Amino acid sequence: MSSEDDQSPNYRRGVNLVREMLGEAFLDGMLSAAHSGGFAASAATIALESAFGAVWSRPGLERKERSLVTIGILVGMGKPNELKNHVRAALNNGLTVTELQEALIQAIPYCGFPCVAEALEATVAVLRERGLVGDDVKTAKDRGML
Repeated sequence: MSSEDDQSPNYRRGVNLVREMLGEAFLDGMLSAAHSGGFAASAATIALESAFGAVWSRPGLERKERSLVTIGILVGMGKPNELKNHVRAALNNGLTVTELQEALIQAIPYCGFPCVAEALEATVAVLRERGLVGDDVKTAKDRGML
């Protein structure tokens, strides 16, 4: 399909939601992939339409709550790169630094220290890029433990 107007309502909702949660640059990357006709085109379209347009747009949980659930899942799966995107979204959705810290602490007994150490590294990287923590906040990697 040639334009966003030709897409389904869920696709359009997904585009708007990604713009709000992750910003224009991230959205541009997703739209470029979706319209490329290349290997990742279908995955980007499905993410916009299904994950963001259908699931993230559902009633019942606020975006902040959905972010918290998503972060917990990504920590447990050991997906630090995707976690960075969702930490950015979580901050835009209203999660605080303290809430992010507590989510990681909550994950320790369920996911284990190795998963949480990697998640902490990813989370602190985003918090540093946003200027929300300084270099005085040290991760296990910063301390030479990983």
